[in-house]
Amino acid sequence: MSIKAVIFDLDGTLLDTLEDIADSMNAALKKRRFPPHAAADYRYLIGEGVVTLARKSMPAAAAQDPAAVEAVAQAMRREYEKRWDAKTRPYDGIAGLLETLRAKGVKTAVLSNKPDDFTKRCVDRFFPGHPFDAVLGEKIGIPKKPDPASALEIARRLAYSPMFFCCVGDSDIDMKTAKAAGMRPVGVLWGFRTAEELSANGAAHLCKKAADLIELIN
Repeated sequence: MSIKAVIFDLDGTLLDTLEDIADSMNAALKKRRFPPHAAADYRYLIGEGVVTLARKSMPAAAAQDPAAVEAVAQAMRREYEKRWDAKTRPYDGIAGLLETLRAKGVKTAVLSNKPDDFTKRCVDRFFPGHPFDAVLGEKIGIPKKPDPASALEIARRLAYSPMFFCCVGDSDIDMKTAKAAGMRPVGVLWGFRTAEELSANGAAHLCKKAADLIELIN
């Protein structure tokens, strides 16, 4: 089945955002006198939205208090506002990948569990020359990935059946989203998670570098 559209995850797939997220979350934790984490630890904490990130990052006892979790999440948002693009960069080969997909007439979209405003801001900041056909982040009232609702909304907007899409991401959440939406799950190995996690959650293909996705679509 030919691929006519690609839905990309953002963090860990298009952009290496790990250090800016880690620095922001650690600053929020310190304000509450909670211990910080090494940047590498955040590879397994992010991916499910800022509230879940706050809960996972906090000490277990404190994380039982919804008000405390919300306070840390709000502090994280404020801290991230200060430094969201300080260290964040596109991964190697992504710019060329997007250019090639555009030249081939393949539609592209971004679907993230990052808040919608920051998702759009990141895309505008780091990919100003690429016209994505849809960009969606976390919004109140819309289920986050791995619920397939947002992926199916993108399919509706782009006017293709889900069978003509592949979902590209670096985590189990992305693979589960693709499977639930009836799209082809493609895992990338340059992001935050492992090949084992991606394969165990249904990845049909694994890409070691951006050019591998072009070969897959060809």
